[in-house]
Amino acid sequence: MRVGAVLLIVLSVVSCLSSPLVAQQSTTPFTSLERDRAIQMLQTIAGDVRKHYYDPKFHGIDWDARVREAKEKIEKSTSQNAALSHVAGALAALDDSHTFFLPPSRPYVHDYGIQFEMFGDHCFVIRVRPGSDAAAKGIKPGDEVLSINGITPSRDNMWQIDYVFHTLRPVLTLTLNLKSPDENQRQVEAAAKFRELLRLRDLSGSGGDNIWEIFRASEDARHRQRIRFAEVGDDLLIVKFPIFNASETEIGSLVAKARRYHGVVLDMRENPGGLVDTVKYLLQGMFDHEIKVPDRVGRKDTKPMIEHFHPHNPYTGQLLVLIDSKSASGAEIFARMVQLEKRGSVLGDHSSGSVMESLHYGYQAGMGVTVFYGASITEADVIMSDGKSLEHAGVMPDELVLPTGVDLANGRDPVLARAAQLLGTKLVPEDAGKLFPYEWPPEK
Repeated sequence: MRVGAVLLIVLSVVSCLSSPLVAQQSTTPFTSLERDRAIQMLQTIAGDVRKHYYDPKFHGIDWDARVREAKEKIEKSTSQNAALSHVAGALAALDDSHTFFLPPSRPYVHDYGIQFEMFGDHCFVIRVRPGSDAAAKGIKPGDEVLSINGITPSRDNMWQIDYVFHTLRPVLTLTLNLKSPDENQRQVEAAAKFRELLRLRDLSGSGGDNIWEIFRASEDARHRQRIRFAEVGDDLLIVKFPIFNASETEIGSLVAKARRYHGVVLDMRENPGGLVDTVKYLLQGMFDHEIKVPDRVGRKDTKPMIEHFHPHNPYTGQLLVLIDSKSASGAEIFARMVQLEKRGSVLGDHSSGSVMESLHYGYQAGMGVTVFYGASITEADVIMSDGKSLEHAGVMPDELVLPTGVDLANGRDPVLARAAQLLGTKLVPEDAGKLFPYEWPPEK
């Protein structure tokens, strides 16, 4: 089933939920002003899609008809949530991992205190925030997730489930059907933690501390996204690479450090991608010759994704790259380049298949009280040196290594342990699982 169709099914299931939040929001009057604003959002984004989307034929979709259909649904909507879902649904019809709606921020933040991930064809709980309702209800890493609010998770729909419940249409409670590592099945309701925000914020820096809260949150996120290192013996360096947002200087420091070791593991599991420049810096630091870089195929032309590729004093030792179902975009491009150029091996799980080049478009609506929203719109497909796109295909690792529910329950990391073994270093899964402790963001 295609991505767009899956998202529309997820949205329809959420619309039928008897969640207190959905019920509460549906009783709030939906004004004509809010309806008109949703239509304005749809038409503004649709206009930029017409002008900038990389495929002027929209994959065979009648884009104007799709927008008219979404407009008609908004006109019949009885809540703001439903109206905004139709904006998201219009973009979902393009079946594109990098084209999606970013709805206006809500007057609250929420946290379910639980994280999921697909391993192979099975979804597992990977983390539970201490002190959360999920933790109090006995949900633990290693529990297999059979359904989330009536939706069976799969590799096709996991990111849509996350998008709907975290961004588009949050709910007060997640109803989870779980199977523990001992095969015991149970149903658990985990309540989200909600905190109301100020409806109006002073961003001037002179009349309040709202802007400093934003700065602090940004600094905290940057800290948690930093590159981390672990040295195992004298010959192995393990690099936790959580996102592609590092500068040329930071990548230069990574490469200089790597040159002291016989083997390097680049752990790109859960890496969602990021900046093209960071991909360039890392490729130049890991390849000792010019390579055929991917092409970006845009609406009007085709050109190399990376201009002026010049390796400079790169790391030339043994290289392994780790990926999983959450590895996307830049992480997938780098891993596939390692395979195509026979630079090293890739271990872990099949990656997400979310590889396009997009731009973020920010908008605002309203006078007096301004509503900010946005969209990500794909401006180019990325074609690898073998002539293939990774979109919807992903990267298949050279060696498939998947943790089990028992591994997750006991904090073991068999993937990293296997990588160390292949590079001639002994590292047991129990110790591998302790190298990079997860850092929860501050309580919302």
